[in-house]
Amino acid sequence: MTHRLPLVLACLGLLGLSACSDPEKTARYLIDPPLTGGQVPNRLGSAELKDVSLPEYASAQEVAFQTQDGAVRSNPDNLWADNPQRAFTLSLARAISDVSGATVIGEPWPLAEPPQRVLEVRVEKALAQANGVYRLSGRYFVADDASGGANHARSFDISVPMGTSSPAASAASASSAIMLLAQQIATLSGPGRTIATTAPADPFALDPLF
Repeated sequence: MTHRLPLVLACLGLLGLSACSDPEKTARYLIDPPLTGGQVPNRLGSAELKDVSLPEYASAQEVAFQTQDGAVRSNPDNLWADNPQRAFTLSLARAISDVSGATVIGEPWPLAEPPQRVLEVRVEKALAQANGVYRLSGRYFVADDASGGANHARSFDISVPMGTSSPAASAASASSAIMLLAQQIATLSGPGRTIATTAPADPFALDPLF
């Protein structure tokens, strides 16, 4: 029996730790862009939104924030309620659709009719900064393969005052920033350029000499 004593003590220790742990200490925060009353014209039609590219700190499960020394930190007690990339992509697609009436769906495209356009968003910064401002910046691209279609490559740099420094404020500000980005994408606005799609060469066309 004596050789079982260490095992029993170890089990009792694990039970004690589990009894002392408090699951309510772990907070999970949603990305949920607020609905706005303003509507903009539908300039996208139907579009497939590729998975949004996020910085590593923003794609992690812990809610990141910047401290006065410039470091980006996080706390394991404060987590995003969903995978950040998935939540950002689905929320942005829904927000663009809500504000414009366009049919924007995150990849993979689920409908039999293919989308008219492909939308890609590359986020360079998504952070609750030490100055009390949530900043969302990067570039977005709209691709139209149709002959004569307009392709857009544009930048965005959105700042939302947070009011207080807390994970809840970070989540609320991130949600507001996503709605502002949705409005910008829906109107195809922001610094950048527009490039017209040219008709691809037909490999089966007859040579004009013949």
